[in-house]
Amino acid sequence: MGGASADSSSPSQSLLEDEEQQLQSPATNPAKNSKKLALIPLIFLIYFEVAGGPYGEELAVGAAGPLLAILGFLVFPFIWSIPEALVTAELATTFPGNGGFVIWAHKAFGPFWGSLMGSWKLLSGVINLASYPALYIDYLKLVFPVFSSGIPRMLANFSITLLLSFLNYSGLSIVGYTAFFLGIVSLCPFLVLSVISIPKIDPKRWVSLGQEGVPKDWNLFFNTLFWNLNFWDNASTLAGEVEQPQKTFPKALFSAGILTCLAYLIPLLATTGATPLDQASWTDGHFADLAAMIAGKWLKYWVEIGAVLSAVGLYEAQLSSCAYQIIGMADIGAVPRVLGTRSKWFDTPWIGILVSTLVALGVSYMDFTNIISSVNFLYSLGMLLEFASFLWLRKKMPSVKRPYKVPLPFPWLVVMCLVPSVFLVYVMTAATKTVFWISALLTLFGVVWYFLMKLCKEKKWVMFDSSEEN
Repeated sequence: MGGASADSSSPSQSLLEDEEQQLQSPATNPAKNSKKLALIPLIFLIYFEVAGGPYGEELAVGAAGPLLAILGFLVFPFIWSIPEALVTAELATTFPGNGGFVIWAHKAFGPFWGSLMGSWKLLSGVINLASYPALYIDYLKLVFPVFSSGIPRMLANFSITLLLSFLNYSGLSIVGYTAFFLGIVSLCPFLVLSVISIPKIDPKRWVSLGQEGVPKDWNLFFNTLFWNLNFWDNASTLAGEVEQPQKTFPKALFSAGILTCLAYLIPLLATTGATPLDQASWTDGHFADLAAMIAGKWLKYWVEIGAVLSAVGLYEAQLSSCAYQIIGMADIGAVPRVLGTRSKWFDTPWIGILVSTLVALGVSYMDFTNIISSVNFLYSLGMLLEFASFLWLRKKMPSVKRPYKVPLPFPWLVVMCLVPSVFLVYVMTAATKTVFWISALLTLFGVVWYFLMKLCKEKKWVMFDSSEEN
């Protein structure tokens, strides 16, 4: 959007436009000799940030029956996924620096809210990391029962976490193409399962509301949809590493959206239509049992191998997002600049990777069911702030060039953000008291961290980029 000409604008208006253009510049300095992410690897990194395959959607059928599960994965992307992806596309192309949503909140509302956004999203991300090696081991123990518990399981978790983190350290471009390979291979068994299911499909099974006498678990149903279709904004923390982000990000988000929806809907339609409903059995991992029922044990093993590979892709994508978010936070002074140090060999944020890995390892040895629920609560808070930042930046910086702009007038943008925000509030109000308390403590940690870093900056105890001080 163009502003007034230089001849007709007032000095104050010119200063405002200059400030807007300065704020639009990436928050990170381009890394020397870095290999930028191209379109295909970015698509699959976004895909693994959000989904990683249909694993986990079984719970929606168990909670509410086939019809509502199918409708949920058809309708929910329009209520939640598309608004989140559109906001990400506009802001990631307008402010294409590492840090993503942290930068957006910082630009919109100042350093306090940027720091708090960083705390909420980073805690959510690094704790989620801990679940993926655990999932890997859960499948590994089916072949090697020794890894079921005790010291062997702990050692396996430690070794797998370090190995996966080292892959991330080797370079984002390598991680991106690894995600592409893992995505294709992990989806292949579901493609085969869907094709074999076609002759056995009875469309009447799709309209079932569930077995008689089985109550609807709405909390589980909506949380399953939310969990499987969120995190579209996570890849925004990689914007500074993307080749031509203004063109690449919208294409990648659109392509990843189509891939994600198809990856959920096609196996769901195939398996619910091809097998009699046993609602109680629709829990995590049930796709493997369905594969055995429909095609044989050979396909069951293939689905299980796909789940292991998917867990690897999920870990790599999430760790990349966390590590580059730390770089973005270091650039705006939300964390010490030393945390943004890159490897001289691979140009990767090795300290960010190390910090994220250590936190994930620490959490993995805890009973973190309530903590996971709490970080989902914090993620919801972060998304509310993200939607608010999007709307406020439209008002605050109308003259900033937006390579991609959501094609709606402002009142409709409010509606677009309001609908998913209502859902976020619903998810938060459904949380238990324990989750509320843990979330409050983690938020308090974020507030204390901000004032600690502010004190360090004033006392010059740590190095900050003075140009980012507000």
